[in-house]
Amino acid sequence: MSPFALTRTLPVDTTGEALRADVRAGLTAKPKELPPKWFYDARGSRLFDEITTLPEYYPTRAEREILLDRAEEIATASGAGTLIELGSGSSDKTRHLLDAMRDLRAYVPVDVSESALREAGEAIAARHEGLDVHALVADFTAPLVLPGTPGPRLLAFLGGTLGNLLPVERAAFLASLRAVLAPGDLLLLGTDLVKDEETLLAAYDDAAGVTSEFDKNVLHVLNRELGADFDPDSFRHVAVWDAEREWIEMRLRALREMTVKIPALDLTVPFAAGEDLRTEISAKFRPEGLRAELAAAGFAPAEWWTDRAGRFALSLWDVSAD
Repeated sequence: MSPFALTRTLPVDTTGEALRADVRAGLTAKPKELPPKWFYDARGSRLFDEITTLPEYYPTRAEREILLDRAEEIATASGAGTLIELGSGSSDKTRHLLDAMRDLRAYVPVDVSESALREAGEAIAARHEGLDVHALVADFTAPLVLPGTPGPRLLAFLGGTLGNLLPVERAAFLASLRAVLAPGDLLLLGTDLVKDEETLLAAYDDAAGVTSEFDKNVLHVLNRELGADFDPDSFRHVAVWDAEREWIEMRLRALREMTVKIPALDLTVPFAAGEDLRTEISAKFRPEGLRAELAAAGFAPAEWWTDRAGRFALSLWDVSAD
C-alpha cells in the first residue's frame, strides 16, 4: 500500500464558529442569505448525490464525460508530479485523472471533512502503488498552506463550485490560488456555461422535488446545530434565473408571516409572508468572461474542453509570469 498521511489545519471548532458567524450575519442582512456550504451535513450530502443522478441535472454527467474523454490529454498537457484537488469529497471524478496521470507522484485532496478525506485517501493509496497521498483538512476559501510535493503541480477545482462565489469573492479566491502556485504549475477548472433558461431552471428545481429537500436541509442543520425552530414546511423552494448577472439563485420563500428563534445566537428572526432567504447562487460562465477573470488573477489560458453538447467546460490555465 502507498503512503497515506493526513494533516489538519482547521481548529476543531472552526466549523461551529463559522456557522454561527454566517447565520448571524446572513439572517440579519437585507435581503436574508446563507452560504451554500451549510447544506452539506450527512443528509445534505446524500441528497446532493441523488440530485446528480436526476435527468434534469446535467453538470455532473457533463463534467464526467469530459474527464472520461480528455483525461489522457489533461495528463499530457499538465505533466504534473502532484495533483492537488480542492473540495475533493469522495474523489470520485478525480479517479479518472489519477488513472491517466501515470507519472504522478503525489495526490493532495483538500476538504473540510476529515472522514471523507480519510475514506477516499486510503482507497486511492491502496489502488495506486507508489503514489503518496497527503490529505489536507482545510477550508479552501481560506489561505492554503500546501505540503511540499514534487512539481509541477496541477491544482484541480472541479464541479462548477467557482460559480457559488460572488464576483468579488471569485476574484479574491482566484488570486489566492495564484499565490500558492509557481511558474510551471497549472490550474484545472470546472465551470458551468450559460445556456437556455428552461434547462437551467429545471436543473435547480427538479420534478421529483429532491432539490427542494436539499435546499430546505439548511433549515434542518440550523435547527440541530443552533437549536433554531424553523418549520421547513413553512418555506417553499424557488429557483430564479438572473439574466443580467447570469446566475441561478436558490431561495427559500416564507409561506406565511413567522418569527424564528435561534437560542444559540440569542437571536429572533422575523419573516414576512413571501419573503425570500437566498441559499445559493450558481453563476454560469461565457469563455470570454472567464478568460478576463482568470487573467486578472494572473492566469493565462492553455486548453479548453467541453462535453459534446457544449453545456459544461473544463479549462486548463498556466501561471502567468510575474
